[in-house]
Amino acid sequence: METILLGIFITGYLLITLEHSLKIDKLIPALAMMAFLWAVIAIFHIPVFEVDTELRELIPTKTKKIMAYHLAHTAEILIFLLGAMTIVEIIDYYNGFEKIKAFIRTKSKKRLLWIFAILAFILSAIIDNLTATIVLVTILQKVIKEKKLRLWFAGLVVIAANAGGAWSPIGDVTTTMLWIAEKVTVPMLLYYVFIPSVVCMVVPIYIATFLKPFQGNINNIDNDESKITKVGTTMLYLGLISIVFVPIFKVLTGLQPYVGMMLSLAVVATFAEIYSGTKFSITAVDEDNIMHSQSPVHSALTKIELPSILFFLGILMAVAALESIGYLFEFAQYLEEVIPDIRIVAGLLGLGSAVIDNVPLVAASIGMFSQPIDDSLWHLIAFAAGTGGSVLIIGSAAGVVAMGMEKIEFFWYLKKIGWLAFIGFLAGMITFVLMETYIL
Repeated sequence: METILLGIFITGYLLITLEHSLKIDKLIPALAMMAFLWAVIAIFHIPVFEVDTELRELIPTKTKKIMAYHLAHTAEILIFLLGAMTIVEIIDYYNGFEKIKAFIRTKSKKRLLWIFAILAFILSAIIDNLTATIVLVTILQKVIKEKKLRLWFAGLVVIAANAGGAWSPIGDVTTTMLWIAEKVTVPMLLYYVFIPSVVCMVVPIYIATFLKPFQGNINNIDNDESKITKVGTTMLYLGLISIVFVPIFKVLTGLQPYVGMMLSLAVVATFAEIYSGTKFSITAVDEDNIMHSQSPVHSALTKIELPSILFFLGILMAVAALESIGYLFEFAQYLEEVIPDIRIVAGLLGLGSAVIDNVPLVAASIGMFSQPIDDSLWHLIAFAAGTGGSVLIIGSAAGVVAMGMEKIEFFWYLKKIGWLAFIGFLAGMITFVLMETYIL
């Protein structure tokens, strides 16, 4: 029966990758895959387990209990994403990103690529790679009007954002998991992972500057500063400060990041409504839609990519089903037995995160390995899991959100961007190993 479950997952995954060929939105196979996996588990009473990280073993549990557990963790990600996307849309409502556009004076495609890559690398370490990707893709849509060229920039932003998130405890959900589980500390994470992350970002960006899409200048950049307003600038700074406040809130309270994001959204939404001069309730229904068009909050909510949110729900819960029957735990055990060098195992886990979500893979590794805090293995896992997902567009949260915002095709990304991401990942891994061997 487990083979049937794996077959359902593979079939669903293939349908997702063939989205544009089959003319079927990726959220449909993702949701169907999730439903079928859990239905088979429930109908045939397939044993499910939770991972005991201390005992390093699988503990039997009930299907409804483990499903509720995974749904709760998935909901945290979805709510966080909704909050971040809404704040970004509110800023955009007031043309707040025009202020950032004003700083972009160059028309050189190469220089513009470096600007966005560095911004993605830095911002992802501060506001996490997912939110940084949302912000920068939104700005790209304002700066670059040519769709095909913008896809190249968006793809490389994903690489840079994932690289930047790997060395920060709040930059990537998997790094946060290792930090919360007391496997890594902030100073040592920076010590071990920062330089490999820089290499992981710089190498593919440097190679990309020699590719044809980044030759020459962009002639249709809109540098009209008349769109910059005092209110828009205020909302930009308020929105970014509110997002930066989220990890601070988490440290102060110990609560999950989505709580801080909701508080930040409430603050930004309050100022947005004050500046709009309208009296509006998010829960109110206006049949004439007159007040709807006046409310920045409602306008932002209507622009949220709900298909992307549902896709997240489907793919994360589908992977959770495989985790619940013990597949991922057993896979990690198998790798540890057949591969002598544990660093190779970490690298394979990183590449595996491009196919299967990195969250359960890292969760499995936390339960499998018994190395002490700040052992180099944990930092290598943080780097590999954070950057390996860049190889496929659906291999990371940043990739998925960019895919939704720009309608990036799976095979286009694999052909055009995936090899660059792999070279960057490999260069970062080699850098990490050399540093560990000769320097650290």
